[in-house]
Order: sequence, then structure tokens, then C-alpha cells
Amino acid sequence: MKKPIFTGANVAIITPMTATGDVNYPEFKRFIDDQINRGIDSITICGTTGEGSTLTDKEHKDTIQFCVDYVNGRVPVIAGTGSNDTRYAVELSRFASKAGADGLLTVTPYYNKTTQNGLVKHFSTIADCSDTPIILYNVPSRTGVCISADTYYQLSKHPNVNGAKEASGDFSLLAEAMRLCGDDLNFWSGNDDMIVPLMAMGGKGVISVLANVMPDKAHEIAQLCLDGNYAQARELQIKYLDLINALFLEVNPIPVKMAAGFLGWDVGDLRLPLCAMTDAHVAQLKKAMIEAGLTLVK
Repeated sequence: MKKPIFTGANVAIITPMTATGDVNYPEFKRFIDDQINRGIDSITICGTTGEGSTLTDKEHKDTIQFCVDYVNGRVPVIAGTGSNDTRYAVELSRFASKAGADGLLTVTPYYNKTTQNGLVKHFSTIADCSDTPIILYNVPSRTGVCISADTYYQLSKHPNVNGAKEASGDFSLLAEAMRLCGDDLNFWSGNDDMIVPLMAMGGKGVISVLANVMPDKAHEIAQLCLDGNYAQARELQIKYLDLINALFLEVNPIPVKMAAGFLGWDVGDLRLPLCAMTDAHVAQLKKAMIEAGLTLVK
């Protein structure tokens, strides 16, 4: 049985930027402290929500090192080190491992994609590069490739493959993967609207976008599931479903970063090609935030 890197709610954390477009480390400190103080169980740095794909190599590495150092063991830190270039993914993973990350989040290769056999080789090569456990990230809506149940099974035999962030939305795939892998692979929801059903099937928690604006509620939903209180967890997930959906009115992390700004965080602008939401979507997002009980300052 593989001990999960974390259980509960992990925030796929945004990356605050300054007015000149650099990483805003002072605001990042405040944001990280707020997340931990409000009950978040773990942090993923430089993932999709953190705009990792538009950070330079130096920024990516500096941000990982900053987060690991500043969190200082208060909660586990998962570093986003995925790439469609296996060699670069290995380089990033080795760096994050030496930096002290507790885990590595590695997405399926995008654009060039690959076969299932290629996925096994890609992830195995990354898992071989350090002792830091890795989390596979299956998000075919972004990458155009989906990890099959059999591929999950093959990868689950690698001692350094700890689990998977599942964002395929395919519960038939998930059920078959869980049947094949048993206790050799942990699963986390990659979608905030699927926390309860995935955890009811044996998942260990969620890697959450919602947690950026409601870390306490993301934690509560996941903890209720861990405690076996699925009825109350279901009520909370449904209660905040409009907000969860509003955070995906446009491509992530456009809405959630703007939402953090509406709450008073100095998050800065998005990096192109991401850009501000349409006025109609801004109005929908603000309405959902207010109805969820959040206080907007902008």
C-alpha cells in the first residue's frame, strides 16, 4: 500500500504578479499564509492554475524553491514539473526534488502527445530520476491524450508513482483503474465538481481551483468525505456548485485569478495568451461569488 503524499484539499495555487509582470513574492507569502491558516492541507505550485506554462525556466524554478522554503514543512508542497519534452520534465523534476518538494505533478504530454506505451516510458523515466514521489495528471481536455486504465495499472507498479490527479471526468475509466491498481495507486479529483463522487469511490482528496477563494470550504468538503460523512459533503459541494462552475466560465486560471483580485488580493494581470474575462462573464462570476457568501472589495 502506498501512503498518499497528502489527503484532503490541495490548492492548485495561483501565481500573483506585479504590475511589471514579475512574480509578486510578497503577495505570494500573504496568500500562502492565508491558505494554510484557513485549513488547506497541501499546495501545488506552478501547475495549470499557477500559469506554469508561461513562466520562464528561471521563474519556474525560483517559484518552486520560494514556495518550498516559505511553506517550510507546514503542509506538503507538490511541484508542477510536467512537460511534453521528457528531458525537460526530468530536469524540472530533479530540481524540484533537490529543492525539497514533497511530490511532483507531471501532466500527460500535450501537442506532440504520445501512445499509451509512450506514456509508460515518459512517466517511468520521470519517476526514475529522483526519490520524490510523482502524481500523474490526466486532463485530456487540455492535452489531447488520456491515460488508460491499463496504463495506470502498469505505472502503479513503479514504487515512485504515488498516484494520479484525475480530471478526465470518466468515472468508468476511474472505476476500472481503481479495480486494477488497488492500493498501489492513490487518486485525487482534479475537478471541484467531482470531489464527493471520486472520494466515495476511494479517492484521497482533491487538487482544487476553488480552494484559491474558499480554502476552508474545499478542506471541509474533502474532510467530510474522509470522515465518511458523504451526505453533508454532498450538500456543501452542491451549495457551491454555481461558484465552482463560474470559476470555469473561461479557461482556467482566468476566472479564479480575477476572483482572487475581486477579494482584494494583488494578483496582477494574466500572462498572454490568457486575458481578462468578458464583461458578461465578469458579472456572472461576481454574482456567483456573492451568492456563495464571499465579500467582494473590487
